[in-house]
Amino acid sequence: MLRCVRHCTIGLVTVAVCATAMPAQSGGTLVGAVTDPSETPIFGAEVAIEGTSIRAATDDRGKFALLGVPLGSQILTARRLGFTPVRLPVEISDRADATVLIRMKVVPTTLTPVVVHPNRLEYSGRLAGYYKRLEKRSSGYFITRDQIDRQNPSNMGQLLQTVPGIRVARGRAGITAMRMRGRTCSPLVWLDGIPMPAGETDVDAFVPSSIQGIELYLGATTAPLRYMDNRDLSSCGTMLIWSRGPDTDPVRAPRAQVDLEDLVDRAAIFTAENVDSPATADLNHPIRPEFPPPLYAARVRGLTIAEFVVDTLGRVEESTIGIVSSTDPLFSDAVRTALRGATFVPAEKAGRRVRQVVQQPFRFDVGQPPTGSASPEKPDSLARHDGGR
Repeated sequence: MLRCVRHCTIGLVTVAVCATAMPAQSGGTLVGAVTDPSETPIFGAEVAIEGTSIRAATDDRGKFALLGVPLGSQILTARRLGFTPVRLPVEISDRADATVLIRMKVVPTTLTPVVVHPNRLEYSGRLAGYYKRLEKRSSGYFITRDQIDRQNPSNMGQLLQTVPGIRVARGRAGITAMRMRGRTCSPLVWLDGIPMPAGETDVDAFVPSSIQGIELYLGATTAPLRYMDNRDLSSCGTMLIWSRGPDTDPVRAPRAQVDLEDLVDRAAIFTAENVDSPATADLNHPIRPEFPPPLYAARVRGLTIAEFVVDTLGRVEESTIGIVSSTDPLFSDAVRTALRGATFVPAEKAGRRVRQVVQQPFRFDVGQPPTGSASPEKPDSLARHDGGR
């Protein structure tokens, strides 16, 4: 049971300290998360208990855990290049874990965000048709990967029962059956373009976390032509399921091994505040990340802040490329790829070029969604889209 015992604002940080009932133990545990003011997780922030060697770095969800923390009143510190450092009191008990939620304020950047806003994308691969229909919002209902991940359903039945016009119930032989509006027969189900055997399909045989997207067509003639059955089986409705795979999943790049904080402390590299002329974008060679097709098709906007060192020749040192915060791992992948080989105008200090650590924002913008489509600002909703194929 989670019990909040304090909520306050300290300087630039909003803090909530909660307690979860736990068995007695030696020392205490402090767990939590670090985000920016928009609640986007901050990666690689160092959190520590002042006066001890207890410290940890936040993961790609902004979370951390500190074990064996001395009991009583302690001072928690958090710092990250590009953000205002945090120092705040916490109370540690051997009867409960303390949980701290920290929002760090961003230090103003001198670099203008790179805006990625393609007019259209050319889709390819096994999911090209799905992405085209999702972008155009063809007739039917669409459930995207983002929606599945946010809802985190325990099974397909739980996911489908939230869709208007869909009825899910336990059928014979213990299977979970689905029926579409006004019909008593089982719909035609396709998995990655291959029809499932005729007859009842147990929808709970599909694991939600393995699904990239779902298309639901309630009418006999609303499904894409290639997925209509010439034996009139599609008159009971059609469900297209698309699985995840190497072509849909983000690449989990290892965290940069270079300790930029240490390099700054040793004056081996500089921040924008410590140079006479900060590194700036090379207007002759603009950075152009590719908009991830799954996110563009689903009309998902996003923001990624990358961190890297620009050397004295204006080149990005690839070994230093890291992600400070990101709304989706696919955006992070696109930014990392675009930064390899990118160039900047190098920083200068005391009349000579110097290496500078840079934090560059990238904003992915899909513009306004088509009329009648779901708002990307409300990814938890399952929107209905009516129109021609």
